[in-house]
Amino acid sequence: MTHLWVRAESRPNEDRVGITPDGVRDLVRRGFHVTVEDSPRRIIPADAYRAAGAEIVPEGSWPAAPADAIIFGLKELPEDSAPLTHRHIMFGHAFKGQPAGQVLLARFREGGGRLYDLEYLLDDGGRRLAAFGYWAGYAGAGVALKCWAEQHFGRICGPVRSYPDRASMTAELRAELDATGAPRPRAIVIGAKGRVGRGATDLCTEMGVRVTRWDIEETAHGGPFPEILMHEIFLNCILAQPGTPVFVPADAVNPGRALTVIGDIACDPSSAFSPIKVYDRTTTWDHPALRVADHPPLDVTAIDNLPSMLPRESSEDYAAQLLPVLRDLDTIEAGAWGRAAAIYDTHLKGLSA
Repeated sequence: MTHLWVRAESRPNEDRVGITPDGVRDLVRRGFHVTVEDSPRRIIPADAYRAAGAEIVPEGSWPAAPADAIIFGLKELPEDSAPLTHRHIMFGHAFKGQPAGQVLLARFREGGGRLYDLEYLLDDGGRRLAAFGYWAGYAGAGVALKCWAEQHFGRICGPVRSYPDRASMTAELRAELDATGAPRPRAIVIGAKGRVGRGATDLCTEMGVRVTRWDIEETAHGGPFPEILMHEIFLNCILAQPGTPVFVPADAVNPGRALTVIGDIACDPSSAFSPIKVYDRTTTWDHPALRVADHPPLDVTAIDNLPSMLPRESSEDYAAQLLPVLRDLDTIEAGAWGRAAAIYDTHLKGLSA
C-alpha cells in the first residue's frame, strides 16, 4: 500500500497545501494510506482531511514516519543537518547550484533518501504537469504595483499579507493605486504567454495598467533590451536557465530610465542564470522591496512564495493539476516520477564531496 504523508509547512507565511480533502478521498478510495499533519496555518483545516479518510498526526512528525512513507510538502524543510532518509516530494530549489540546495542534496546523500522535485515533474514532452505559476504571476504583479504606489508617497513598500480571496486583494490594491492620484503606470511582462505571465497580465489589466506583452519572439535576439527601461514596471516571468539573456544589467540603476519597480516573479537571484543583475537576494513578506537605486528610485520585489498570498485559490488550482500524477505514486519509478528521480540522480552525482 502506498503511504503518502502530507507534512505541515514550516515556513512563515506559507498557508498552501498540495492536496485537498477531495484529493485525499480520491486516493483513499484507490487504496492509498494518507497521513496529514495538523497545522494551525494551513488554509484547509485538519478536520476536513480527517473526514476525507486521512490519518491526522502532530505537526512536524514526519522525521519519525515509517521508512516507506513518501513525504509530501511544498516549500523547504527546516534548516538543519539531519540526514534525509525518506523519499520527499517538494520544491527543492537544488538543481541550479543554489547554495542552500547543495546543502539539501548533501542531506539526501547522507541519509539515502530521494528528492522528487515538483518543479521537474514533467510530461514526456518536458512540460511541467502542475504549477502555481498563474497565482505567482497574479500576486507578484500585485506586490509590484504596491511598490509603485508607495513610491508616490516617498516610501518603500511595507509588509504584505495573505488574503481570504482574490476579490479582497484586488479591492485593496485598487484603492491604493487610486490614492496616488497618478495615472496608472506602464508595465512590461516578459514571459507573457506562460502561466506566470498570464497571471501577471490579468492582474495588471484588472487594475487598468497598460501592459506590453513580450515572450520568446521579442527576446530571442539576446539583448540589450532598452525597452524595459522605458516602462515604469518590469515583471519577469521567465524561469532562469542556461541561455536566458540578461534583461536588466547592473548599470540599469543609473538615471535616465522610467523603470522604478522590478517584480522578479521567477525569483532566482542566487542562480548564475538570473536575468536581473541589480540585486542578489530574495525579499520577504515583512520587507517585500529592496531599494537598489535612489534617484530616481528603483525597487526590486522578489518573494519566492507569492501564491501563498492567495492560499485558497492557489492550493485548489494546484491540487487539481497534481492529483492525476499523485495517483501514479504506486508506480513511482515510472513515468513522470521516474523522470523526476533521474534528474535528481544526475544532480546528486554532480554534487561535490
